[in-house]
Amino acid sequence: MSAVTRIARSRAAQESLGFLGASYLSLVRRTNRFSLDPPEAYDWLSPLRPFIIGMWHGQHLMVPFVRRPQDRAATMVSRSVDGGVNTAVLERMGVRVIRGSGARRASDMWAKGGVAALRGCLKALEDGESVAFSADVPKVSRRCGEGIVMLARLSGRPVVPTAVVTSRYLQFDSWDRASLGLPFGRGVMAFGAPITVPRDLDADGIEAARLRIETDLNAVHARAFAQVGRVDPVHTRRETTAR
Repeated sequence: MSAVTRIARSRAAQESLGFLGASYLSLVRRTNRFSLDPPEAYDWLSPLRPFIIGMWHGQHLMVPFVRRPQDRAATMVSRSVDGGVNTAVLERMGVRVIRGSGARRASDMWAKGGVAALRGCLKALEDGESVAFSADVPKVSRRCGEGIVMLARLSGRPVVPTAVVTSRYLQFDSWDRASLGLPFGRGVMAFGAPITVPRDLDADGIEAARLRIETDLNAVHARAFAQVGRVDPVHTRRETTAR
């Protein structure tokens, strides 16, 4: 293990980076003029709590903006080095972190802590915490996997598709097409209609629920970007590539 890797894995380094990251995101939150879509969103979201905040992985640092001081929220974060930094950032933003991540192969779920983390998410919902959950298939951007469907089925809690965007942002070429807001612009926190997943669904029903979550997440992102005068860069890139 190199010296750089050892330093990156140290608690002190991760906490320092977490402080810087959370401070920057606080600046973004304070200096953008945020609006809600729909405007009365919190009026109908509050009675739904606890619910599953459905998001694309690339939004994992922006979605915590939707949490108000009185809202209890948790999320899953991988056990990787990057996950350690993200954990430090999110905890400073008031989000409780459950360590572990999904995997494309079922055999890898145990090694990555995905099974224990899913149980942790179920316990959080049972205890009244809303859970922000990345819908993507691991390492496949914006393709909804069955993990979020399973969480909704087993918990009985609805999935609320969520997007948080700003008019000025950085777009990264990472697997999850992550975006990071910049200060001094306009922002939108957009929510889709709640999606309930019955426990007794067959395979066709599970696939239909998966496709609906994927479609509604893309739609809520397109709606949010349109309100700040932008076009969803990930969707645009995919359309261009497909031509």
